[in-house]
Amino acid sequence: MDRPAAGTRATVLTGGGGGARLADGIAAASNNATIIVNTGDDAEIYGLWVSPDVDTVMYTLADVIDPQAGWGRRDETYATQTALAELGEDAWFTLGDRDLATHITRTRRLRAGHSLTRVTADLCEAMGLGARVLPMSDEPVSTRLDTEHGGMAFQEYFVRRKHRDRVQAITFDGIDAARPAPGVVEAISDSDAVIFGPSNPFVSIGPILAVPGMREALQQSPARRIAVSPIIGGAALKGPAADMLDSLGHEVSSLGVAKLYRGLIDVFVIDNRDAAAAADIEALGMDVRVTDTMIAQKPDRLRLAGELLAL
Repeated sequence: MDRPAAGTRATVLTGGGGGARLADGIAAASNNATIIVNTGDDAEIYGLWVSPDVDTVMYTLADVIDPQAGWGRRDETYATQTALAELGEDAWFTLGDRDLATHITRTRRLRAGHSLTRVTADLCEAMGLGARVLPMSDEPVSTRLDTEHGGMAFQEYFVRRKHRDRVQAITFDGIDAARPAPGVVEAISDSDAVIFGPSNPFVSIGPILAVPGMREALQQSPARRIAVSPIIGGAALKGPAADMLDSLGHEVSSLGVAKLYRGLIDVFVIDNRDAAAAADIEALGMDVRVTDTMIAQKPDRLRLAGELLAL
């Protein structure tokens, strides 16, 4: 007999706003959830270590995320950002005043010798989070993009240049020296369900899968491995996932994403608008579930999380 969803041991691989929203639903629906977060986007900004995807997950779970922007904290002020510009800084990366407190705390703790895993756990505790949030690795990994305008770090591409450049190749600097953060492999091995969030498969899920040992852990896990497509009706709700699929030579569709996860996934979840692709995805060796995958609001996150955990 299946256990209730609340008792399901669930691990979510995530990055970006869509993945954070699904992680929020899973954390609310299960009392035993682990969220493994991409850190390939991490960067030093104004001398502070910023972990954008980790912060987006924490702020979303703590219900302090800015709902319009999808990042940063709600009801922010930007006095420090304004002052930086007045002092002549090239202030292209916007950080709110409350958000800065997170980065100051993280940077101070990292410089004192604490691991990113430990610092993240302490930040989550301070925010009152019940779910365990783990960075993919304690070693620094930097996502770099080759474009028609040259190579650039992810934040340069995504924030400064507003992801307008056509991506030709993606590399992860430091990945060979990286290892899964403490607790990551154990969470995957001990879970009933491992869920790939509706995140960009190249720059959100891709860095996690590239950490040495991660694919093997997923392939050996007894968990039901489930992925939610970030592409709905041939488009991404937000961000450059669709553009990257196109520029890197993949079909811009839920089927195109499913092909990237072939061999890693048992169940692929697609939106009602993509139901016609179900047979082609099943031909890849995956089960397919068709449902409403729009989860901007909390009730929809809980509904989808319940459906996934029921699998």
